[in-house]
Amino acid sequence: MTTMTEQTPHSTQGHPRRWLILGVICLSQLVVILDNTILNVAVPTLTRDLGASAADVQWIINSYALVQSGLLLTAGGAADRYGRKKMLLTGLVLFGLGSLAAGIAQTTGQLIAARAGMGVGAALLLTTTLAVALQVFPEPERVRAIGIWAAVNALGFAAGPLVGGVVLAHFWWGALFLVNLPVVVLGLVAAGILVPESTAPRSARPDLPGALLSTIGMASVVYVVIAGPEHGWTSGPVLAGAALAAASATAFVRWEHRTPHPMLDLGFFRDRTFTGAITGALLITFGSGGALYLLTQQLQFVLGYEPLEAGLRTAPFALTVVLLNFTGVAARASRALGIPGSVALGMGLLAAGLAAVAVLGARGFGYGAMLGGLVLMGMGCALANPAMAVAVLNAIPREKAGIGAAGIEGTVTEFGNGLGVAVLGAVLNSRFAALIPVSAASLPAALGAAGSEDERQRITDAFASGVETSQLAGAAAVLLGGLFAAALLRRAEKQALSAASRPSAVAASA
Repeated sequence: MTTMTEQTPHSTQGHPRRWLILGVICLSQLVVILDNTILNVAVPTLTRDLGASAADVQWIINSYALVQSGLLLTAGGAADRYGRKKMLLTGLVLFGLGSLAAGIAQTTGQLIAARAGMGVGAALLLTTTLAVALQVFPEPERVRAIGIWAAVNALGFAAGPLVGGVVLAHFWWGALFLVNLPVVVLGLVAAGILVPESTAPRSARPDLPGALLSTIGMASVVYVVIAGPEHGWTSGPVLAGAALAAASATAFVRWEHRTPHPMLDLGFFRDRTFTGAITGALLITFGSGGALYLLTQQLQFVLGYEPLEAGLRTAPFALTVVLLNFTGVAARASRALGIPGSVALGMGLLAAGLAAVAVLGARGFGYGAMLGGLVLMGMGCALANPAMAVAVLNAIPREKAGIGAAGIEGTVTEFGNGLGVAVLGAVLNSRFAALIPVSAASLPAALGAAGSEDERQRITDAFASGVETSQLAGAAAVLLGGLFAAALLRRAEKQALSAASRPSAVAASA
């Protein structure tokens, strides 16, 4: 087989079957992104069928995101070095095997391990799909292709609860994973036939120690956040987790400074544009990922909807994101506002939507009152996400852009999603435990132990209060983070304009 480097025979005209290839990689990408949020509507089902505690559910959801975020940058390097087609096919196989194992899991431990295996395959898929798109499209068409790729990302993340609700309305929870298998088989056949092999001409060796240290560090942080309400913040396991997180983070920074081929160039963080964009990307996924996790529980546990009904009621969020992206409204608004303005307004709208959903949903106003909050959340994500992606691309040197930027942004957003589920879930669990007189691992367990209807109502009210508190905490974090990120981006923009005008001023005085 002939292996193509970055300079291919199709570099000016594009691959003759490039749009078919884009369809294949977007379909593969869609199932990977869907699995970030598809389980949100299954929380009551997993709690009932597997006896999963609140902490177990958070790990079932987070194991997937954490492994992805820890491996994305290294997976990109492996794809550049060893072949993007090879890594794409490997990712599909690993994702399919993990999906099969998750679908037939019998215990929470088995499901957590299977989800982690899916995360390995997902990391390879996420990095190689964009690399292949950049490879097969000529320069004039790349912007459009990447726009479609990014819109599929937004669609998958936002539509996960809806798809999950549809599947659970007809099948058992294991079908949420087994539905991936036909897509994996189709992807393997189509990619094997259509996708050309390619490598980067000067690819660096994958940074496996950096990937291991970053994954341990992020998993330790999430463990501390999840275990704190359950074991106590000063308990031995929590303190040990905090020590491991600090040690692995320190070792990661030292290793990345020392190794000649770091997975993350820490010098990027000296750029205010990069730091502002990364801060915004982390917090917008922190807020939106945590909000979807809480919202589906609020709709089912508090308002009494079935999984399909709950999924349908999250659809306005997804539809708003997709509509504003596909019609170009978000792009035009972003050009008019500039990157700092888009980030500030977008994250302000997301925070307002989170607050509206929290307050109106918890105060008995029903779903109709929450609808406006969901639309605001969608508007905020549609406006801020593309602006931050452009900011990341602008902050990274041209020779390290493309897959490097996608890997960095993907790492941050996946970790933000996992951190949002962990932190906001921990706030919910802490508030719930403080309000109810019985000790229970989950809301269904507490309701099962209730001795009267009045006690059951008191427990449900306590859970609703916990949801409201955690959603408001998420709204505050998104708003403050958005203002901080916008301020950094604005300052960087002013410095760039000042630097650009300085030579002309010197020339004029001469």
